[in-house]
Amino acid sequence: MFPTTARGAHTARHAAERWLATHRGQREPVPTDDGMATASLLIAELTANAALHGRVQGRNARLALTLTPTTLRIEVTDARGERLPVPPLDVEADADGESGRGLLLVASLADAWGCEAYPPGGKTVWAECARRTSVRTCPGPPSGPGTTSASR
Repeated sequence: MFPTTARGAHTARHAAERWLATHRGQREPVPTDDGMATASLLIAELTANAALHGRVQGRNARLALTLTPTTLRIEVTDARGERLPVPPLDVEADADGESGRGLLLVASLADAWGCEAYPPGGKTVWAECARRTSVRTCPGPPSGPGTTSASR
């Protein structure tokens, strides 16, 4: 769980990066690792979108990571089920804007992405990336706020 604020999204992303690094057998996230960089960008976009567009006073968002031998699935759940993500069709329409291209980035980096209802009134936006390296089994739950793990 993380607060739906810019700081909450930032903290959740860093905790998720550390968790992923540990499960890849690394002590720290390696910024030059393409798989880690892609995962980090996807996590950053989805958590930032939850903080910006999914904010409901007094409600937190949830970041869940599912790591299998073949896939990393990132899920971010917020309380605004009536505000579904729709990527802009025309990037040029607001080329000078400071926002509005995040879902285009998600669509281009993820192997698959989508949105599902999260009853009673929220939504889960998810993205999946094929794994290019093997998973290292680590005992215990992930550390840090905002991260969870489950094997399918």
